[in-house]
Amino acid sequence: MVQFIDGAMLARMIIHASASLNAEKQKINELNVFPVPDGDTGTNMGLTLSAAAAELQKKNPTTVGQAASANASAMLRGARGNSGVILSLIFRGFSKALKEKETMDGIDLAEGLNAGVAAAYKAVMKPAEGTVLTVSRLAGERATRAAEENTAVEYVLESAILQAQQTLAETTDMNPVLKKAGVVDAGGMGFLVILQGMLDELRGVAMPEGVDVAPVQKEKADFASFETGEITFGYCTEFICSRDNNKDPNDLRTFLDGMGDSLVLVEDDEIIKAHVHTNHPGKVLEEALTYGGLLMVKVENMREQHTELAEGAQTNASEETESVMEDAAPEKKYGFVAVAAGDGLAKVFQDLGVDGVISGGQTMNPSTEDILRQIKKTPAEVVYVLPNNKNIIMAAQQCVDLVENKQVIVLQAKTVAQGISAMIAVDPDGEIQDNTEAMSEAMGAVTTMEITYAARDSEFDGNAIKEGDYLALVDNQLFGTEKDLDAILDKLANEANDRDGEFINIFYGEGVDQAAAEAAAARFEAICPDAEISVLEGGQPVYHYLISVE
Repeated sequence: MVQFIDGAMLARMIIHASASLNAEKQKINELNVFPVPDGDTGTNMGLTLSAAAAELQKKNPTTVGQAASANASAMLRGARGNSGVILSLIFRGFSKALKEKETMDGIDLAEGLNAGVAAAYKAVMKPAEGTVLTVSRLAGERATRAAEENTAVEYVLESAILQAQQTLAETTDMNPVLKKAGVVDAGGMGFLVILQGMLDELRGVAMPEGVDVAPVQKEKADFASFETGEITFGYCTEFICSRDNNKDPNDLRTFLDGMGDSLVLVEDDEIIKAHVHTNHPGKVLEEALTYGGLLMVKVENMREQHTELAEGAQTNASEETESVMEDAAPEKKYGFVAVAAGDGLAKVFQDLGVDGVISGGQTMNPSTEDILRQIKKTPAEVVYVLPNNKNIIMAAQQCVDLVENKQVIVLQAKTVAQGISAMIAVDPDGEIQDNTEAMSEAMGAVTTMEITYAARDSEFDGNAIKEGDYLALVDNQLFGTEKDLDAILDKLANEANDRDGEFINIFYGEGVDQAAAEAAAARFEAICPDAEISVLEGGQPVYHYLISVE
């Protein structure tokens, strides 16, 4: 029975746990209680722990304090999704308890586990039973009792694992959502896999074969992989003009739509703000002048931008770089960072004034470090962060205390539609509190509808769901299922009409062509004749359509 361990052993145990977690991540993903193909708990926990494994492979910690500190720091910055953030908080508390320790016995292990659980509970506003929090808490309590029986670190860790196994099995009955689906908690299972991986290393069990301990993620697009000539419309053209007459902005929208693509136009009683990709920016601006004076104009040559990016990618392809985050000095009052998956959605946010768009969303949660890097690059005194996904909010909130010369405000945007509405509500000259309230109010006024498909057979709320069925979600809740896409579109259109939707934006996703999207819009137009309906290419994965209703 191993009595105590040093820093080198703790590092190896965490590296082993990372390999074990990556080997089991797909099984953990499939425990999601909703049959939508966005199960990513295993992926998020795996990537979070992989960040620590990569860091520990570079270092040679001699004390458990050093190993725990390096582990916690890397996990904090690499945390992805709610499950990854909670996991990082557990190990952060664990690190604080072991800060001055050279070695760790069973008593130290128990104290570290319980300190980690306390840190996680403190950070979660409304902790729910039957989750990773429950599994870790009861495992920590058992570790304390075990340390009183035997101070060997191996005995205490084994005892904690046995309790975690028992509690995990009970999570099905603890949480009504888990009970409906007949599964155990995915995060709890991930935590159990980590503990078991640590014990396996302690006992000399070989790591899983063929699994990367710290898989490398592609951080940016390969701009050299396509030709500059593939860009159809060469000039990204943006303008704001005043409304000096009674001309209808819808006529301007029609004109711009015929001049290019990636059109976004928003207006109020005083101004019109527009963005379009076109080969004739001069004609665009001449037409804009017929509505009022130009208040802002920006024209960028996208072919030149692509060439520079491609050349830069080729120049840097062979370089090994450390992640060094320079903090841009504030040049303006407000800056904005948003998370979105899909080139079309990214363009919409950029057109609305977002400084940095992080690629991510369902199944692709960015890490805390990804978000932090973009915040630091934003040259503003106040940086608003729009997570646009409920599973990214916690990772974003960790950045608030990591930035020194900027005020970071994380809005509770749970969908892309909410994020877009929030940006439209921004007043560049407004006070911080007024802007925060206006953006939050705008988010609450929009309904988000999504269409995806079932990844597997399931039963939810008494409804049998078959693999491949179309699923409709309204504000992240299951709205209906159908085998026919048109039928589910009609159901959503009727719901939009019942909600008196005046403005409906339909973003079509990856794999959906424009003709199909226009046909979907026609169904909405037939059912919602008084609504203004726009169709935009979102390019989002997983979801065929993302629809905002205001």
